[in-house]
Order: sequence, then structure tokens, then C-alpha cells
Amino acid sequence: MKQIISLALAMLWSISAWALQPYIYADKVSGATTDAKMAAVEQKLVKAGFSVIGKYTPAGLSGAGVMVATDPELNALIAGLGGSTIVAAPIRIGVSNDGVISYINPDYWYRAFLRKHFIGNAGRVAQNVKQRLAKALGDKGEFGGDVDKRDLPDYQYMFGMESFESEKNLVGESLSFDDMVQTVRANLKKGVGHTAKVYEVVIPEKKIAVFGVAMNDPKEGEAWWVKLVDDRHLAALPYELYVIDNKAYHLFARYRIALSWPDTGMGTFMRIVEAPQIIMDTMSKVASNKRY
Repeated sequence: MKQIISLALAMLWSISAWALQPYIYADKVSGATTDAKMAAVEQKLVKAGFSVIGKYTPAGLSGAGVMVATDPELNALIAGLGGSTIVAAPIRIGVSNDGVISYINPDYWYRAFLRKHFIGNAGRVAQNVKQRLAKALGDKGEFGGDVDKRDLPDYQYMFGMESFESEKNLVGESLSFDDMVQTVRANLKKGVGHTAKVYEVVIPEKKIAVFGVAMNDPKEGEAWWVKLVDDRHLAALPYELYVIDNKAYHLFARYRIALSWPDTGMGTFMRIVEAPQIIMDTMSKVASNKRY
């Protein structure tokens, strides 16, 4: 019996040793409003060497705020790697109405977004970003659902579902990189599809860019499915649209939502079964040269 118990404990330890969760709870902040709380967080981030490039209050999520920052060392890494690694540039921070702060776990997200590149220098940069975020904002532990870190580079919620490199990611094509970027900027400025720009990171010499897209449609925006899966995961927002050369992409939602909410049961996913197509249609409008 002792041997069986020891074996079971060893197996549990082995599983937990490999497990990562997508978010980290930070220290609480005070403030009379969401904007005041975000201002307090921004001060901490700037003092630690991060740059805040966007913030918004998601429509339909009362009292919730999201901030996006970048880091010079991370940006340099992505500029060196190029391609789809641009999706790793934004560092997302969630601010809830009760002052609870959370942020992305770099160890989790960069394994998923940098994939085969998460070795050597990239891994070191990820750990450095994580340590600096913890020093600036605090680290009260991970949350959001366990995923074996060995699975993150090729993550799928379940067999047969989309992964990072889905053919369904493509949402637009233009004549050139500059034209594609200008199209996205113009459409977000006009609010096409009830959207708005939260942030942008553009690296023109590599012909890559990423935009944070707020989806504000009262019925089909991000709030309805976020509330159904788990609105504590504010640092999952906003959804990103990225550009490589003359083409625009998004991360198909059966991958992106699953990666952001890995602890969500199949029953809940069935309740948001329409979300992937709605998100894809919205991103296609943002990347389109058509007039809406």
C-alpha cells in the first residue's frame, strides 16, 4: 500500500511539475474608478521599464479594464525572429472592478506563441519579463487552468481542433504590407464591425504588425462569450489581428479561446459555438478594403 501511495504521489508531482497556467494574480490596487486603478498599474509598469501602449474598458463587462504594455527586450527578440511571433509582443493586464489585477504568464503564452523559438535566448527573455512583471505588480500565484508546458507549442484543446497554424487564420490580403496596415488602421478608426483599436505594434523592417481589436457589438461583441466562459480572465483580451507581409490573420477562436480558457468544459464551449465564426467575420471586416 505504501508503494502504491508513493507512486501516486510521484505521478501527481510529475504532472504538477510540468503544468503551467495562463494568468498570474498581482497585488490589488485601490482607486475610485477603473481608470484610476489602471493609472496606478500604469505607474508601476512604467517605473519597471515597460511601455503602456493601450488600455480600454471592454463593452458589456461592467467595471472591467484591460491594459497592454510592451518591453524593449521582448520587442527586439520578436524583431529578430519575425513572422507570426509578432503576436507575442503585447503584454496584457486585466483590472477588475474590485481592484484585482492579473496579467499574462509569459512562461505559458510565449511557449504557445513563439513555439519552436522558445529555446535559448527566447526562454531567457520570457523569464526576465516574468520576473520584472512580478517585481512591478506582484505575484500571488497562477490561475486559469493547467496545461502541460510540453503541449503548448502545438496546443490543441482536443484532437482535431485547430492549432496555432490554422488555415482559418487568414482574414485579409492587400497589395503590400503598408497597404494592409493602413487598411486595418482606417477600418479600426471608422469602427467597422463595431470595433476599435486598443493598441498596435508595427515592425516595418520585418513587415509584421499586430493590432488589439476591441469588439464592441452589443449582441456579437466579446462580452457575451467572455461572460459565459469566465470573466476573471480579463488578461485574455483584447483579441489580436496580425499582419505578415501583405496578409492579415487572426488566431482562430477554437484555438485562441481554448488557449485563453483551458479549464473550460465542453458544455460551456458548446454554448459559444457561434463565437469562432463571428470573430472571424469581424476580423475579416477589419482587414477588408470594402466599404461598410
